[in-house]
Amino acid sequence: MSKILDITKETCPMTFVKVKLALSRMATGEQLVVHLKEGEPLNNVPASCEEQGYHVEALRALGDGVHELIVRK
Repeated sequence: MSKILDITKETCPMTFVKVKLALSRMATGEQLVVHLKEGEPLNNVPASCEEQGYHVEALRALGDGVHELIVRK
């Protein structure tokens, strides 16, 4: 099962904090689909997820500076 989290209106460090909180509420094996903006969120959130032991499955541009990150817990 996948859950969607939109952090396009958030700024660092709250971007990763919200992702980490969402992942903590999920079961192992579930996917989190994160919509995030270019810049700090795009540079920091995927790397922070990997550092915390989560698996980044995909990262793709959606347009207008927004990207979609898929993370598996």
